[in-house]
Amino acid sequence: MSSNLTPRARLTAVAAVTLASALTLSACGSDDSGSGKGSGSGTQAKNADQVAVTDATGAEVKVPAAPKSVVVLSEMDLDSALALGVKPVGLTAGRGQKGAPGYLADQAKGIPVVGAVTGPDIEKVIQAKPDLILAGQLADKQVLAQLQKVAPTVVTIDKKKDWKKSFELSGKVLGKSNEAAEFLKGYDAKLAEVKTSLGKNANASVSVARYSAKGTAVMQQGVFISDVVKELGFKRPGIQNEKGQGHSTPLSDEDIKQIDADWLFIGTLSSQGKDAKPFAELKKKPAYQQLDAVEKGHVTEIDGSKWTSLGGAQAAMSVLDDIKKAMAAK
Repeated sequence: MSSNLTPRARLTAVAAVTLASALTLSACGSDDSGSGKGSGSGTQAKNADQVAVTDATGAEVKVPAAPKSVVVLSEMDLDSALALGVKPVGLTAGRGQKGAPGYLADQAKGIPVVGAVTGPDIEKVIQAKPDLILAGQLADKQVLAQLQKVAPTVVTIDKKKDWKKSFELSGKVLGKSNEAAEFLKGYDAKLAEVKTSLGKNANASVSVARYSAKGTAVMQQGVFISDVVKELGFKRPGIQNEKGQGHSTPLSDEDIKQIDADWLFIGTLSSQGKDAKPFAELKKKPAYQQLDAVEKGHVTEIDGSKWTSLGGAQAAMSVLDDIKKAMAAK
């Protein structure tokens, strides 16, 4: 089968094979006693203990009480699983990445890639033999229906993309609720520590921008990084106080002044590749060099895979470290 097919096209082409494989596995490994929505049939052990959870869409899903083979279909799910000590058996590549997001690369080493940001490759998901699938914010009902034939499938991210709620839900689904609660306590403690360290910079304005070969964009409200920055009490400039239409809002070179603030955090999804050279050229332009943050030396180049992607628990912790390093009062 051509590797040039889109995930949706690939899904359609292999739908019959997927169903046949799932049903064959079901006949071999299940007595079909758990046939409710999302109960899964692919690799679930016979008479395995199950618990019912309510996913981010409000659907009830029966999942293994102690899952052993977890596939994660979003950056946030991967972040959550690894934070809770669970190494998945399959992951989807991060935004702009060939594998896991850069900040998780070491922890995720060796985990097979079973899809991309655009969607999972059903064949590869089957090959991973999961007993549980964390489906992130996947909303395609056809794809979800196919995944549910493979293993119990839980949508973990709500429309608000609240990383804390997603993390708590993942903790419950993975049987790690206590660990999730302890992690969040640690986050709150670090948040308080960073606030204290800011001193005179506590009331500063902070801008977060991303750069790609397509140009500069700012992160508005309704995304992971804006939630973290808001918890620290920082002001945001201009349109960054408003909810954006998408993940980030593109700006023309003529509007680059909109990324200015007392402190600027800007970067690309990768320090190498197609974005690196254009970003280096942007930094040479007079309009960029004349930004107040640039003139004051208040610019931090960030890892976009951590700051300006979907985010997650470990990303939030690491972002706090980055902010403290850049802005703590000397």
